[in-house]
Amino acid sequence: MKARLQEFWQSRSKTERRILGVVLALLLLAAYAGLLVAAGKGRQELSASLLSLHGEAARLERDAAEIESLRQRPPLKASNTELRALAQAQAGATGLSRTLQRAEAPSANQLQVTFAATPFADWLIWLKGMQAQQLRLESCRLEALATPGLVSVTANLSRSAQQ
Repeated sequence: MKARLQEFWQSRSKTERRILGVVLALLLLAAYAGLLVAAGKGRQELSASLLSLHGEAARLERDAAEIESLRQRPPLKASNTELRALAQAQAGATGLSRTLQRAEAPSANQLQVTFAATPFADWLIWLKGMQAQQLRLESCRLEALATPGLVSVTANLSRSAQQ
């Protein structure tokens, strides 16, 4: 290969060698310029990306600090509200007061509820609200109704006596 290249070069006249040298130099210069332009674009893109990553890292650090401060806080105390009133208030807040048939509190820490023809998704929202008040679902009977999405619910909830 080297011999063929040397033979090719020697077979050219001095003027052709100069022209080939200049063309080769121009090609190398153009390739170098192309690399510089591509590197410049890449640098700008990386710089913009770096700024957004710095912002995201700062947000994550703030979130981590907030999580740590929340972990240091004492746990929330359950509401001292009477459970029957709490169930009715939560039903009103989630739009289920019309379907709440029964809410009884056999003791200060137990609650029995019955809902008729209740949208299942809304009942789950009601239950989540009750869990936020430190009530735990002990038992539940769900019965699917003929109308899609509606259920009949009988549930027993309780919270620990330490509250």
